[in-house]
Amino acid sequence: MMNATMAQQMTQKDGFIAALDQSGGSTPKALKLYGVEEDAYSNDEEMFAQIHAMRARIIKSPAFTGDKVIGAILFERTMDSDIDGIPTADYLWDKRGIVPFLKVDQGLGAEENGVQLMKPMGGLDALLDRAVAKNVFGTKMRSVINAADKEGIEAVVAQQFEVGKQILAHGLMPIIEPEVNIKIADKAEAEELLLSALVRHLDTLPSGQQVMLKLSLPTKTNLYKPLVDDARVMRVVALSGGYSRDEANRLLSANDGVIASFSRALTEGLSHGQSDAEFDATLAATIDSIYEASRAG
Repeated sequence: MMNATMAQQMTQKDGFIAALDQSGGSTPKALKLYGVEEDAYSNDEEMFAQIHAMRARIIKSPAFTGDKVIGAILFERTMDSDIDGIPTADYLWDKRGIVPFLKVDQGLGAEENGVQLMKPMGGLDALLDRAVAKNVFGTKMRSVINAADKEGIEAVVAQQFEVGKQILAHGLMPIIEPEVNIKIADKAEAEELLLSALVRHLDTLPSGQQVMLKLSLPTKTNLYKPLVDDARVMRVVALSGGYSRDEANRLLSANDGVIASFSRALTEGLSHGQSDAEFDATLAATIDSIYEASRAG
């Protein structure tokens, strides 16, 4: 059963979702931006210990609370780790008032028809059972669209909804993320195709069930307003997708009802070498700016 208090917060509260779910492939880049060079760790265990320390520092920072950050997406290893001896998901909800989500995809397959589908997710049911046991509210999974290819975009959305229904069956809220690459020439056309595919697949949801959608900020302002207004969509959130934080906030502010779910734009400006006072002040200013852009939207 979905936690009703968490569901109410995700549906109604002003704020945004922090994406703290960099996985194995993107971790070295995230650490480098944070000021931790690759010679600071010699294997995966040490690398993940460094990224967990960064995430724990963010989560424990005074501004990182449910007042403005209403949810946070965790990497599997983060869910399995503790903060001050408390499982991370419980720490988020009980100590910070933030709804925990779990990234469940295993990365992307090779490009075909202009898109990258999610790799097969062996053991997904077992992972979802563990997420439920650890008091996680929902999940996130990402595919990528690199061209306005109708067949490819249909395949992405069909796969997302198929797995989404499996996630719903465990009592978890799926965040469906078909990311449109912001650098492609036919981005606007890809987004029109994506919108129609999403509407079609929402029609296949069992009565009374909802999903969340995580989408690139659209070329055409308010393109996704029909999804924001759809009763079957709990929330539409936006990824920063490679935009600078200022640009992502500007675009977000223009899209009514869409809130942020930023990853790199959230950690921009944070550094391992900052004093706690500097780190906390930088993060607080970032959180304020993303919160205001989410509220304006």
